[in-house]
Amino acid sequence: MRNRHVSVWLTDEEYEYLKGQSHISGLGIDPFLRHLIMGVQLRPRPPDTYAALLRELNAIGNNVNQLAYQANARGEATQDEIWEAARLVRQAVQLVRDTL
Repeated sequence: MRNRHVSVWLTDEEYEYLKGQSHISGLGIDPFLRHLIMGVQLRPRPPDTYAALLRELNAIGNNVNQLAYQANARGEATQDEIWEAARLVRQAVQLVRDTL
């Protein structure tokens, strides 16, 4: 339960900066300040397309796994080729996550 109130006077410039930073983080001003006080490393909110991109990459990864299974079962791909395809998909997913 929050039972303490803190009031801070800001200049118009400071207030606009605070609003802008909280907006970038995707948080309201109160939760933004609480996170800062608690030492949480705040990052900009990912773009709305981020989740869709990760879903697509994961779907591609699933398809690669299915294709690799079929190719391996038929002897049409080496185990190294299969592992390399899967590694590339995992690397793409990690790059997207690291970027944001």
